[in-house]
Amino acid sequence: MIDVQNLRKTFGSFVAVSDISFQLNRGEVLGFLGPNGAGKSTAMKMITGFLTPSGGKVSVNGHDVTDEPLKVKAAIGYLPEGAPAYGDMTPRSFLEFIAEIRGFSGDEKRKRVQEAAAKTHLESVFHKPIETLSKGFKRRVGLAQAILHDPEILVLDEPTDGLDPNQKHEVRALLKEMAKDKAILISTHILEEVDAVCSRAIIISQGKILFDGTPGELEAMAPERNAVSLTLEGADAGSATSKLERLATVQSVTTYKEGDDVRYHIIPKEGKSIVKDVAHLAKDENWTVDEMHVEPVRLDDVFRMVTQGGESAQEVRT
Repeated sequence: MIDVQNLRKTFGSFVAVSDISFQLNRGEVLGFLGPNGAGKSTAMKMITGFLTPSGGKVSVNGHDVTDEPLKVKAAIGYLPEGAPAYGDMTPRSFLEFIAEIRGFSGDEKRKRVQEAAAKTHLESVFHKPIETLSKGFKRRVGLAQAILHDPEILVLDEPTDGLDPNQKHEVRALLKEMAKDKAILISTHILEEVDAVCSRAIIISQGKILFDGTPGELEAMAPERNAVSLTLEGADAGSATSKLERLATVQSVTTYKEGDDVRYHIIPKEGKSIVKDVAHLAKDENWTVDEMHVEPVRLDDVFRMVTQGGESAQEVRT
C-alpha cells in the first residue's frame, strides 16, 4: 500500500533522508524508530505529499505522490508532528470542519464526527476550545481527524506523545483493532510501543535505514538476550560462580552482594536459553534459591547498539 524507493531529501548541503526504500502492506503496523533528528518526520512528510522529495519515488495505493497528490491524500489519514489545529475551535467544530473538507455532509458528517470522537474519547472536552486542552487531548483531537474518513492507510507521527499511561493504552488498543484491514506507519521513539503495537520495525539514523525486521528479530539482537538472574542464600559466592562459569552454555557470570544473599547475572553464549541448565545445576548443588528469572530484553540497548554502532541494514539483518 506504500512503496518507497530510494527516497531522498536534502536541505542545501544537509542530507535529511538518504536513499531509503521500504514497502508497507495491508495488515501491517510499521514502527518508524530513530533518535531525534534521524529523518523520521521528514520521510513521513514526503510519503504523505506535504514535502517534495529531492530524489526517489513514493507510491501510495498505486498513486505517485508527486503526480497524484490529491488521490494520495484521500487515501491517507495523517497525524503530523505537533498535531496542529485551530486553537479557537472546539474539537466538535474542528472535526466538523475536517469532515466537510473530506466531502461529508448532513447525517454522514455527524456520524463520522461522533464516531471519531468516541474512538478517541473526546466527549468530555468536545465543546471546549482546543487551545485550552492538555497536550494529551490535543493529540487525541489530531488522531480523531486522521481516522475520521476511515482511510486505508494511517501515517501517525508520535501518536501517543503527551498521553498518560491509560490514554496510551487506549490509543494502542485502537490502532491494533484498526490494523486488521489497514496499513499503519507510526513514527515513535518509545521502544515499548514496538512491542505493544507494531508487527514490524524500521530503525533510521542520520537519514539511513539501519534495521528492517520484526520486533522479535530486533529483540534477538540484544547483547544479553536470555540472561538469567539467580539469587542464592548462603552459598559460597566464589564456588558458585566457578561452577556456573563451567556450564558449556554460559559465557560469563557477574556477582552482586544483596544483603546476606548474592545475585548472579549469568550471560549465555550466543543468546541461547540457559535457564534449565542453571536450574539443574542449582538442584544438583543443593543451593537455596531465593529467586531465578530470565531477564527481560532491553530494547534500549539494542537501539543504542544499532544507532551508535553504525551498522548497515544488511549487517543488522545478518
